[in-house]
This record gives sequence, structure tokens and C-alpha cells, in this order.
Amino acid sequence: MHPERAVRESSLIPLLRLRGRARDLGGGHGVRFREDIRRFAEERVELAGEPHWAGRTLGRADVMALAEACVEPHRRYAPQLMLELEGMAEATGLGLAELLLVGGFTDLVDTLYGAPGGPAPAAGDNCTAFLVPAGCCRDGRALFGQTWDMHESAAEHAVLLQGEPEDAPPFVTFTSKGAVGMIGMNAAGITVGINNLSGADGRIGVSWNFVVRKALRQTRFEDALDCITGARLAGAHNYLLLDGEGRGANIEATATRHAVTPLDGAPLVHTNHCLYESTRAMQRTRDPEAQASSEARLDRAAALLDRDDNDVPGLMTVTRDPEAICYRGRPPAHVATCGAVIADPAERRFWAVAGLPSENDYREITVG
Repeated sequence: MHPERAVRESSLIPLLRLRGRARDLGGGHGVRFREDIRRFAEERVELAGEPHWAGRTLGRADVMALAEACVEPHRRYAPQLMLELEGMAEATGLGLAELLLVGGFTDLVDTLYGAPGGPAPAAGDNCTAFLVPAGCCRDGRALFGQTWDMHESAAEHAVLLQGEPEDAPPFVTFTSKGAVGMIGMNAAGITVGINNLSGADGRIGVSWNFVVRKALRQTRFEDALDCITGARLAGAHNYLLLDGEGRGANIEATATRHAVTPLDGAPLVHTNHCLYESTRAMQRTRDPEAQASSEARLDRAAALLDRDDNDVPGLMTVTRDPEAICYRGRPPAHVATCGAVIADPAERRFWAVAGLPSENDYREITVG
């Protein structure tokens, strides 16, 4: 093998294939990444109590008490996924509450933040996401894309899970070690992405990664949409949904409100501020620098996608844009672009990269 090619392959996002019962999926995940998940859990518990994330300093006991209170809502919402988490807990020696914090960190931060009125921490800003309708694509197939921006330490925990549950469609998800899912596609073409919002109405409820994976258990667009709009959410996220027939929607959701925008004749782009009056009323007061970043990324992505010949390589170029979209971490928040995903649901093709897209190669997976 050519040395340069070997270097590129060794830098691809790790891929873990799992199949079987729910506990088997979670157990295999936990066994493969046991020490990484334990270390990541400790990092996340510590970060959750820092003012840059929760708005104030909190001790470990306070953080874990809130996470414990969210265990039962998750079990009611998606019992099969909770069985998966139990398998992971057995393999890692961690508690369910710690694993919920590993996966649902940014939602549980909203719950920790509590009452509205204070400034949102700048570190809460992450992800530039977009849906591109078939009429704006070179091959006539609707496409999805997004960056995943998070505390820069998260990049080393990014992984692709390719799963074959015994009771749901095969799927692939870009996720972090210890999280059941973050951005994904299933064999029915259902594709789900996310970007973070800073909600003031956080409550005891379900975190976004459970919502993503429950949607990936569906075979119909309408059922996947109901997984989002019908959930008792713990915090605020924006969701992007697309299927193999090109039906799509953007769902801006705080814990208690949501606004749905169907995909029509133009690309839908979303970053990290609420665009609708109903959800904006539940948004925390935003840090001016964070707001400026979110608006700049929104405008830049919209400009780059304003064409009728979008394709997969072009969307990869959007995720690598150095002007506003792809960026390195800096103090005090150390938020950086930690990965990205492109998806073609009609073809069941999924591409993912870990770390800065501008410096790393995408790995391609065919689903189902």
C-alpha cells in the first residue's frame, strides 16, 4: 500500500459494527470503548458544572442528581434504547445517569441552567446544518449535511456505529463513544441531524440523542417526525429530518415548544439561534459574540448553497469552509469543529469525518 494512502486511511473516523438484541448493541459498544467512555464521562460531568456551560458553578452531586432524575423519562420514552444503555453500563461499570450525561450533555446543561434571564454561555454554540431539496442538487436527489462542533476534546471520541438491531431497521450513526447516537441514517432512508440551541425552559425529560435513535427506528417520515414533536424534551435542539423520497423538515424545538418548517424549493439552513417567535421566547439571553457567530455561519452556509447544482463533494466543501463554518477551538470555551456528516438518503449513502473536515478525510458507509 502506498505510504501516503496508508496515512489517510489510518486517520479515518473509527467504525464499530454491532448486531443483535438491544443489550448486545450497548454491551458491544461498551466493551470496545470502555476506558474512553469512562474518561469521557468524567470530562462531561466536570464540564456540566462549569459556568461556561451551565451558567454557574455546580458540584458533582448537583449534576448527578439531575441526571438521575432523567433516567425514568428516558425509560418511558424508548425502553429498547434504555436496554441498550443498560448493556453499556454493565460493560463500562458506569451508572445510567452518567451515560445519559455522556450522550445528552447539551440538553441536560439546559436543565441544569434552570430559570431564564441569565446570559447563555458562549460555549453552547455548535453545529451548522442544512437540508438541500432535490431541485437544487445536480443529481436530483435531496441531500443533508452538517458540522458537529463541540468542546475540542470531543473530537477524539467521535465514532461511526453501524448497527443491526433485531427489532428495527439497520442504521449508521455518527456519534461519540458512550452515546447511543447523534446524527444518522437507517435502511429506510430516514436521516436525522441536529444542532444545539440554548433553552431557558430546560426540565426533567428526554435528551436529544435518544430522540435521534428513536427516529432511526422508524420507517415512515411521519413517525420519525412524531418522535421529535411528541417527546417530552429535556432541553433545546434543532432537528433536521429527511427521507429517501426527498421529504424533509427542520424542527426547531425547545423543551416546551417547537416550530416545524417543511423542506420546499430552497435549502434550509440552521445554526444556533432560534428563528421563530414561539421558540425564540424560550431562548436564553444570548452572548453577543455567540449570536454573531451563529448569524455569520447561517448566512455563509446559505450563500454557499444558493445554487442548483449542489452535490456531495460540494457539501463537503461547505463543511470545510474556513471563513465561518470550520473553525478551531479557542479559550475560554474551546469549542471547535469536531466532525461532519453528509448524507444521500435516496442512495442510502452516508459520509462522516472526525476532527476538522478541512484536515481529514470522509469515510463512506452504505446503509442496509
